[in-house]
Amino acid sequence: QLQLVESGGGLVQSGGSLRLSCAASGFSLDHWAIGWFRQAPGKEREEVSCINSSGRTTYADSVKGRFTISRDNAKNAVYLQMNSLKPEDTADYYCYASLYARDYWGKGTLVTVSS
Repeated sequence: QLQLVESGGGLVQSGGSLRLSCAASGFSLDHWAIGWFRQAPGKEREEVSCINSSGRTTYADSVKGRFTISRDNAKNAVYLQMNSLKPEDTADYYCYASLYARDYWGKGTLVTVSS
C-alpha cells in the first residue's frame, strides 16, 4: 500500500522544459523529506534535489538555477520543474521519501534530452 509513483518524464530537446511529479499513496508525506535522485548509464547515482518537511530545499550544483523542487502536502505529492534542459540531464529519475530510518522509492521515470 506504500507507493511512490513518478510521472512526467519523456523526450525533450535541449533548452526545453519538463515537470516531473511524484505522488504518494498509502501514507502521508507531511513529515517526510522528499526529493529526486537520477542515474544515467555509466554514471554514479546523483541526488538532484530534496525538500524537507519544513520546506528547506537543496540542489545539486549541476542543476542550480535550472530546477525547482516543490511539495504540495494537500495533494501528497512532490514536483520537479526542470528548465533549460541539457543532454547531460538525460537519466532515469527516481522519487524518494525519507523519514529517519525509513525510505521509500519510486520505480523511476526516464528523461531524455536531445541535442
